[in-house]
Amino acid sequence: MVLHAMLVSIQSSIDIATEIIAKKGLRRPASYRDTFGILAEAGILSLDLARTLSDLASFRNVLVHIYWDLDLVQVYSILQRDLPLLQEFLSEMKTFAHTGYTADKGI
Repeated sequence: MVLHAMLVSIQSSIDIATEIIAKKGLRRPASYRDTFGILAEAGILSLDLARTLSDLASFRNVLVHIYWDLDLVQVYSILQRDLPLLQEFLSEMKTFAHTGYTADKGI
């Protein structure tokens, strides 16, 4: 159940990023990892957060494609470390949706 919730959280973040990219007419991402980098390039996300979320996008691929060989201790560590970053992403996206604020450019 926890693995599924983690997968859904990461995938939802990717989906939100992809939607913003499409609405803003930004360049097409080459991969899920790339979606967060594009938001950073556009000043919508901080570079540090984009880098970490890009790593989570890679981890999403592990959850989906190599789920039978997961190290649950590693998964727990990632969850503990990165859950606050997903919450930060959600907060930044709420701010962006309500005000058009961008991390680097301001209003």
